Amino acid sequence: MKILRKYIIKEVIVMFLFSLAIFTFTLVVGNIIRLAELVINKGVDIRLVGRLFLYLIPFLLSYTIPMSILTSVLLVFGRLSSDNEIIAIRASGINIYRLSIPLLVIGLLFSLFSVVLNNDIIPSMHFESRKIIKNIGVKTPAAYLEPGTFIKSFKGYIIFIHEIDKNKLKGVRIYQPQEDRSTRTIIAERGEFITLDNQNAVKLKLINGTSDEPNPKNPINFYKLNFKTYYLTLNVDESIASSNYTEKKPKEMNFQEIKKEIDRLGRYHVDTPSLIAEFHRKISVSFASVIFVIIGIPLGVFTKRGEKTIQFAIALGVIVLYYLLMAGSIALSLKSAANPAILMYLPNIIIGALGIILLRKTIES
Repeated sequence: MKILRKYIIKEVIVMFLFSLAIFTFTLVVGNIIRLAELVINKGVDIRLVGRLFLYLIPFLLSYTIPMSILTSVLLVFGRLSSDNEIIAIRASGINIYRLSIPLLVIGLLFSLFSVVLNNDIIPSMHFESRKIIKNIGVKTPAAYLEPGTFIKSFKGYIIFIHEIDKNKLKGVRIYQPQEDRSTRTIIAERGEFITLDNQNAVKLKLINGTSDEPNPKNPINFYKLNFKTYYLTLNVDESIASSNYTEKKPKEMNFQEIKKEIDRLGRYHVDTPSLIAEFHRKISVSFASVIFVIIGIPLGVFTKRGEKTIQFAIALGVIVLYYLLMAGSIALSLKSAANPAILMYLPNIIIGALGIILLRKTIES
């Protein structure tokens, strides 16, 4: 019995590390491409991008750890089933429940680690990432902005830019709405952002353009100014300007901070379903690892074919189902359709109950 347990634990750990490497690498590659674009195409300091990448890793691990646990359990028990070793284990009088206990302990340990990850590490990293992104918005405005969209990040101005290449702009249109007169319009062939040190503002250098401004006495008539070079100072909106935040988003708070915010808002009779949902979501998703062990064992036993692609497909299906249920629970909680504290645990309850039912069937069959 001890030899069999050690063998299964060893196989699960090996497959866990293998799956973790694959899932994490897949998610990292997708994000590296986007981060590399900031350096190559938009001229963002590589040190800032490097910090963003490091802060991203804990967030990715919060997903890849439970995914890898599920996949490793499926792969190991799927192989045991396809090799008829499960039949041999039953014939020896060994209970599948007893073999499951060490794996449940491993799943529980990973879940407890995930509690720390989701409560302490990820909120802190997410908060630091947001500060870096907003810092990029001030130091390298073009990296923060998207071409072909109306940009409202600067106070008093609406800007449309056809092309952005690092700090170089092409096809710039600037609209300055004014309460007592018609909107002022500036059009330029080219432009360039110039960073102003220690200021929540940037200077925009416009080249070869026109400025149309209504006559204050007769708004129907416009003053037209042709220019070769025109400088405009733009104050960055507070939403991207400040690097020192006094407010955190719910995902950037730990348990204690969420409780304090709920109590503070409660004194003003403000409903806080989003904060309550986030508090319980952190706990719920942290225990996805142990839930995935519960359902992974019977699914692996029921898998008769030994191809790894089958187990990966089943794992992907369970993962998609779990996070769809979680997304639905979050949506319902925000609409105050039911108690958020209950809704956040529904995915665990549903998947866990399904796993227990299947596990009992493996014992009875």
